[in-house]
Amino acid sequence: MFGSMKKHIDNPAGDIETIIGRETTITGKISGSGNIRIDGHIDGGVSTTGSVVIGESGVVQGDIKSGSLTVAGMVTGNVDCDGNLSIHATGQLVGDVRVRSLNIADGGIFRGRSEMDTRFGNSAPTAAAAN
Repeated sequence: MFGSMKKHIDNPAGDIETIIGRETTITGKISGSGNIRIDGHIDGGVSTTGSVVIGESGVVQGDIKSGSLTVAGMVTGNVDCDGNLSIHATGQLVGDVRVRSLNIADGGIFRGRSEMDTRFGNSAPTAAAAN
């Protein structure tokens, strides 16, 4: 029943708990802890500890904070992602990003600054470790 909604963009983090359909527009910020797929329009941003998938028809105008993010549609806003940010060939992201890792497919568009956050890896050696 819902298999046709997945199209070519699967969620690498597991089951999607919330789907915002093509014909749905939400004004305001969405927050939660589960995985979200957006095929409609969000004007206000998204915050979740889970993963976010923006489908080819999906549009988010606002900041996104998530565990991971896959963009096949359009995002205008800043991104703070604990894990991987992946922009597919049909995806476009305009805004600054702070991520653990960033993947941009050939044809994907990214306009902004990127920062690879060290909170996930080993920091620089301490003076004691260097001696």
